Amino acid sequence: MPPGSALHPDTLSAASYRDSHRAPLTHPSAGVVDLFFAVFGHHPAWMKAAIRARNRVVRALGLQVPAESNQFDGPRRAAYRVGDTIGRWPIFLLNEQELIAGRDSSHLDFRVSVLRQVQDGQAWVTISTVCKVHNRFGKAYLRCVLPFHRPGLKFIIRRAMRAGRL
Repeated sequence: MPPGSALHPDTLSAASYRDSHRAPLTHPSAGVVDLFFAVFGHHPAWMKAAIRARNRVVRALGLQVPAESNQFDGPRRAAYRVGDTIGRWPIFLLNEQELIAGRDSSHLDFRVSVLRQVQDGQAWVTISTVCKVHNRFGKAYLRCVLPFHRPGLKFIIRRAMRAGRL
């Protein structure tokens, strides 16, 4: 996890999974909400289809799934604060340097951090994911999702870089 993140140490120490991906910013003044939408607000069609399929499966298993209108490229508010939903996740922390959103469920707790930092004159964004599994279903779910999560997250970060959104 990147130094300077507000992800709680207890959350990190209890994590069943965590990763971080860092990218240079060509828009160093971009705020964390801008960076969130630069990465998570532009899913390709194949990724939207995969997430819709995932939602159908987990809904059939009795898990809560956000409304389709909150899933992809949805409306962006003029301002956000803790407790609001951004994309498909409630915001847990929001300041000038970091946005932490996620969801607590019976099977696992999930956090995504968008951390903006400047180091040696270069601005960077680090996208971190932390999951804490609660039961066997959460462990099985994570095992099924991770093969898609890792390359998918790297893909949408690289895509945002190529498109000049970062």
